[in-house]
Formats: sequence, structure tokens, C-alpha cells
Amino acid sequence: MASFLQIADDDKGHDLDLFCIPKHYEEDLDKVIIPHGLIMDRTERLARDIIQEIGGYHIVALCVLKGGYTFFADLLNYIKALNRNSDNSLPLTVDFIRLKNYGKHESTSNVKIIGGDELSTLRGKNVLIVEDIVETGRTIQALLSLLNGHKPNMVKVVSLLVKRTPRNLGYRPDYIGFEIPDKFFVGYALDYNEYFRDLSVLIRFRPGTWHHICLLSERGKQKYRV
Repeated sequence: MASFLQIADDDKGHDLDLFCIPKHYEEDLDKVIIPHGLIMDRTERLARDIIQEIGGYHIVALCVLKGGYTFFADLLNYIKALNRNSDNSLPLTVDFIRLKNYGKHESTSNVKIIGGDELSTLRGKNVLIVEDIVETGRTIQALLSLLNGHKPNMVKVVSLLVKRTPRNLGYRPDYIGFEIPDKFFVGYALDYNEYFRDLSVLIRFRPGTWHHICLLSERGKQKYRV
């Protein structure tokens, strides 16, 4: 079973007063739950685990857009750094896809892949699917079913987040960053109805841009509800 860092249901997070929140979002967030530094540390460890397990194979790293792009970029940067500094390396190429769900329940018949190369090009190859979050597990299972129909040699899934929810069908990725409560989280390219992908939060008196994962407030849910 994949190891992960668990965020408790009653995790109090960090007060927003400690951070510089973009003005257009300052009333839409409750807390910073997973700080940028912790995301980076966990992502580096995931990169190490992936190299230790499947290093030596050529891998096609498949980013699931839109939410996965920031995690994908940081994960690959750590993999490339480890490739330069370890005896075991992971040669890779990259591709990007988007998934469109039709209907209330995602299944193989109503999940459409947008963009990227044809899945048939992955026949006989080793694939690492990179996701931002797994909630019910239906969408990723539908993607795996579609992908396995083209007979890849190996498929692994890494997800930064897995939501702890009774709606989950029991699916668990091969590599997990954090297990989180059944709440709404934004930041680090995670969105709420396409908002908050631009959320970057500064730490007061510290240079640089930081991408934290934050808890959405009730006001934010109402404001951006569709």
C-alpha cells in the first residue's frame, strides 16, 4: 500500500494573517492547510520512490490537465535533479491530456480524452500518469481502462492528493503525496469551478512566490458556485 502524509479532519492549518493573500481572493479562503515547503518535500520524496521502483525503464510521463500541471512540473524537476546525482536514473518523455466527463457517473464510455498523442502510441511502453487529486476514483479508473486497452507494458499512477471520502470506490494510486479530508481545497493549480488556479500566496517578509494548498471558505464556495 502506498505511503502518504495524512492531513487530519480537524487540522487547524495556518492563519491567513501570516500570509499575503491576493486581494481578489482574500475573503474566499479559510486557512493555509499544506504549505508550499511541505508540498516540495513530499514531492521530492515521491520522485525518489518512483526512481527507486521503476528507475532504469524509459517512462512516458502523462500529465492530466488542468490541475496537474504544477505538480507535474515540480515532480519532473526533482526526477531530473535525482537523475543527475544518483546511480539509478529514470529516462522519460512527456505528454499532456485532458479528461472530459459526460454524465453523473464517469465510466469508460463517457470519459473523453482531449489533446495529447493517441493512446495507441503507448502500446508496449511504461507510463506514469500524474494527477493532482483523486476523489471518487471513477475518472482515473476510466482512464486506466482506456489506456490498458492499448496494451502498455506498465502503468503507474502518482497523485499529489487523495481525498478521504465515502464516495471513493476504493481506488488508491501507486504513489500518494497527501491524504486530505472531504473538503474543498484550492491553490497549487487546484481550482474551484476554474477559479484559484492563479492563487499564489506570499509569506510575509520572505522573498519568492509560494504556492500553498488552502481551504476554501463558505463565502468562496457561494461566490464561485455555478
